[in-house]
Amino acid sequence: MVTNIVTMVTESNFGVKVLHPQSIPLSCVYRPKTVRAGYGWCVSVLRVGCPMWAFRPWVGRWMPSSTKVGGELAAYANVLSAVEGNTTFYALPTERTVAKWVDQSPLDFRFLFKLPQTVTHQKRLTSSGPELAAFMARLEPLGERLGPVSIQMPASFGPESLEALDRFAAALSSHWRWSVEMRHPAFFEPGPARRAALDLLRRHDLDWIILDSRAFFAGPVMTKEEEEAFHRKPQLPVRPVATGPHPIVRFIGQNHAEANPPFWEKWLPKIAEWFAEGREPFVFFHTPNNIEGPGLARHFHHDVAALVPDLKPLPEAPSEGLFV
Repeated sequence: MVTNIVTMVTESNFGVKVLHPQSIPLSCVYRPKTVRAGYGWCVSVLRVGCPMWAFRPWVGRWMPSSTKVGGELAAYANVLSAVEGNTTFYALPTERTVAKWVDQSPLDFRFLFKLPQTVTHQKRLTSSGPELAAFMARLEPLGERLGPVSIQMPASFGPESLEALDRFAAALSSHWRWSVEMRHPAFFEPGPARRAALDLLRRHDLDWIILDSRAFFAGPVMTKEEEEAFHRKPQLPVRPVATGPHPIVRFIGQNHAEANPPFWEKWLPKIAEWFAEGREPFVFFHTPNNIEGPGLARHFHHDVAALVPDLKPLPEAPSEGLFV
């Protein structure tokens, strides 16, 4: 058994009030599925990634210069362990495309796709059975590579709509993992709306997606990408609560890589605490131009490893960041 000293923090005082150092046993009693081939002990698995994989500016830096168009996923999976899939929000991939994703990714890689906007934004979780069935049938070949599916709701989806989410969640397949991202301000302030939402997610074993845009909004707005992000990205309070086994953090940072670590330092003890509770979190890194995304994800994973000695290492990218 590995023991680690973890600083415990509360949800309401995240990163501000330290309660006490506590000795946390990081055993595999609560994480039997984390035992992987080639490891003789139980490991904690932190999956980190970016909001895309086919980003050509990474070629020559985070991917070999020989990476061809269409082959980026295989190269990406040699650097990071998960990816957000936003394309399914707009359209379903073809069967051939899904088969290609399977061929280019290892079994322990995870895709986190969004439900189509027809389900979440247009039909707002009602009368959407055919669209949901088509989505699931198309992605089913991914098998265990499929991480928690994101149910991202619009900012207009408020407390009065929770009944629709309750009904929708009750009908979801228990063989898949599901996660929810809320953007209505009422769900981020103490009160009955937030309590009702968290109770609903816990009752249905849904993971809560946490958006942390503090780093970005603390930085400069000078480029076109930064200006677009300033008007597009939500600016909501950060509530580091886990409602299921795979809490998900979406970290929105600055283009300047060195500006971001001070903002994620508050997450390090929380991630370690989640491991001690038997959870396996995901953390994704966005910036306005996304150029530094892979480096930020690997840097964060390294920082978490300092608190979690049994953390499973990321793939060893050859000549990390030095393909130029």
